[in-house]
Amino acid sequence: MSEKIKVGILGYGNLGRGAELAISEQPDMELVAIFSRRGPVETVGKNVKSLHIDDATDYVDKIDVMILCGGSATDLPEQTPAFARLFNTVDSYDTHALIPEYFESVDKVSQASGKLNIISVGWDPGLFAINRVMSEAVLYKGKTYTFWGKGLSQGHSDAVRRVEGVKAGVQYTLPSDEAMDEVRSGENPDISKSDGHKRECYVVLEEDADPKVVEKTIKTMPNYFDEYDTTVHFITEEELERDHNKMPHGGFVIHSGQTGTENNNQIIEYSLKLDSNPEFTASVLVAYARAAHRLSKEGQKGAKTVYDIGPGYIHPKSPAELRKGYL
Repeated sequence: MSEKIKVGILGYGNLGRGAELAISEQPDMELVAIFSRRGPVETVGKNVKSLHIDDATDYVDKIDVMILCGGSATDLPEQTPAFARLFNTVDSYDTHALIPEYFESVDKVSQASGKLNIISVGWDPGLFAINRVMSEAVLYKGKTYTFWGKGLSQGHSDAVRRVEGVKAGVQYTLPSDEAMDEVRSGENPDISKSDGHKRECYVVLEEDADPKVVEKTIKTMPNYFDEYDTTVHFITEEELERDHNKMPHGGFVIHSGQTGTENNNQIIEYSLKLDSNPEFTASVLVAYARAAHRLSKEGQKGAKTVYDIGPGYIHPKSPAELRKGYL
């Protein structure tokens, strides 16, 4: 086997831990080090090097790809452009409405630095985004619907926790069964965001925080909650730990299209059911880290998204092996 891809992890929350586990399962990768703002942290693996984030600059020539595991609200908009100057990177930026300008900010840096930086990788954005485009390309006459949940959203939970007065909290997305049944029947209904989903937040308040102010801040947050029917529940730390300590998620991409002169209904559906959202998202990031390394070796540079990368680049097997075993 050729020399293994040397990978670093920046950030060691749930996503960073998931990335560590995923890297350990890859036949062609090795984890060089984990970098955290907290400094050295206790890692899952016993022999994993853990360092402060400031030490990352010492590893520019020792890491092929850095996986950025910070949050989309405040971490990645600062960290990705900064580290794209030094490393090939992969991140999971998921503020959908701001992805175009985020792409431009990263691309400007990486074009100058000659690095390859893949943004907005995960399952949505990411795998779901691929399936939306594939479905519409095949059945252009039709409509695509995305339903998320029921599940705990990492990005939205992170946004909740950053609200002033919030000590801890999680957010769940709940899809509408009635809306999905309409879509699967080929009716092509018009479904608003609030008709298709609801959002439920479970929040532990800081001492002396005003619950009314916190609730209003959450419900009116642009790009996260302002367009949805959102409920905020205030609970204790004990209740949060007891009832909300797992991170399930999932969802559906359903495309309802028509073909022929008789408008025959054709339904394409892709779904995920995840016991651990962060571990699955991290697994997608690790697969695309392989693509970042391969594309960089080919001389490519700049920001990329999942739309720019063929599936063969993310699989550990060679193109010949894929043609023989999968095609």
